[in-house]
Amino acid sequence: MFYIKDNKRNLTDEKRETFSSGLAVFFATLGSAVGLGNIWKFPTLVGMNGGGAFVLVYFICILLLGIPVMISEFYIGRSTRSNPVGAFNKLKAKPFWKIIGYLGVSGALFIMFFYSAVAGWVYSYIFKAIKGDFLNISSLSIHQAGETVSSIFESTVGASISPIIWQAIALAVVGIILFAGVKNGIEKITKTLMPLLFTLIIIICIRSLTLEGARDGLSFLFKVDFSKITPSVLLSALGLAFFKLSVGMGTMITYGSYFTENNNLINTSFKVAFSDTLVSILVGMAIFPVVFTFGLEPGAGPGLLFNTIPLVFSKIPFGNVLLIAFFLLTAFAATMAMLSLVEVPVVFMAEEWDLDRKKSVIITLLIMFIVGVLTVHPSSIFGHITLFGKNFFDLFDFISSNLILPIGGFLIAIFVGHKTKKADIIKELSNNGELDNSNKINIYITILKYITPLLLIIVFLNSIGII
Repeated sequence: MFYIKDNKRNLTDEKRETFSSGLAVFFATLGSAVGLGNIWKFPTLVGMNGGGAFVLVYFICILLLGIPVMISEFYIGRSTRSNPVGAFNKLKAKPFWKIIGYLGVSGALFIMFFYSAVAGWVYSYIFKAIKGDFLNISSLSIHQAGETVSSIFESTVGASISPIIWQAIALAVVGIILFAGVKNGIEKITKTLMPLLFTLIIIICIRSLTLEGARDGLSFLFKVDFSKITPSVLLSALGLAFFKLSVGMGTMITYGSYFTENNNLINTSFKVAFSDTLVSILVGMAIFPVVFTFGLEPGAGPGLLFNTIPLVFSKIPFGNVLLIAFFLLTAFAATMAMLSLVEVPVVFMAEEWDLDRKKSVIITLLIMFIVGVLTVHPSSIFGHITLFGKNFFDLFDFISSNLILPIGGFLIAIFVGHKTKKADIIKELSNNGELDNSNKINIYITILKYITPLLLIIVFLNSIGII
């Protein structure tokens, strides 16, 4: 074995903040998993990969890939009460394994370089909808309306100053929340925003289900045509199942370090995965009836969010109110995801570099803002530069999603599945024997050892274009 686990909690752990309850743990962790991917990535991939067939395969992949890695990160986090790098020091692991923590910290930074820019676009669309920028679309022809929404999106993304301002606003909101700490910041916001997010999605769902295309939309989303389950569908579902749950980037190790001692780590992972999938399906139920009612393309990608949604809602009674609500819920999702991403380098700096939490927040956000401002916006100083055939926006996305996350996830599966004493895993996941879940633990360990690493190798090879 590579280490001998220290079963004694560090005395400084008592001074370390934790979430106050199991409900707080659930909302915070779910808030990390729910993000922009739920709003457009999931519906887009469902649209591009056969509807209900993709949903079925995705759910199976969640069980075999997403949940095992999530439980493993929870185990590392709570058993050490430390950041993703310091955790491996406390586990007395060989120095090599700290690469998992460094990958998590760097992955969170690379994601935030471009994710915060997209969040800024979302924030700006709330303001545009409130101002009534889309109200006149209902009186235009379909062609004119399409050109109008496209023009609004292009001006939003390509302007020289406003995207930077909105990115700064999005980061500032996250900073204000993180300044308040774990209980008063992350916990309070996620406990407030998650119920609001569900409420807004359900309201939009109800309205969408009254449209004439509702039957076709629901049939597309839920009807399983097994002939559409192809290798490409399997690969897409595998990738989404891994990336969608915020695993492999240090967030679940970080949040796991804030879990209460009596939290059931296995049950929490299942609840989060199920709820995250439910949010995605509800969004699909809200979008696909609208798509089929107006004859839109199901697999429209980001355009489904920024171009088609304003167009569609403009032609529905009370559409502008729903449009404001839609971008509000999108902003909620983006903000909660950013909280978990920013928290990873923040807690790393605070604990490894012995910095004050507020200083860590400021330094982290400044790094994210400066790199984002200089590179990801088309009109920024380095926005026109390409490396390896990609602009910086796409490059940051590729490095984080295609390299850091699958490699980090694979190493986590190997470390916990093959280099960790089974007795230590059982002790932590059973809460020192208080939980009778030995069968679940045995199934988890078996899947983590033999199935999850293989699937992650497939995800990695597919993400870099080898298969």
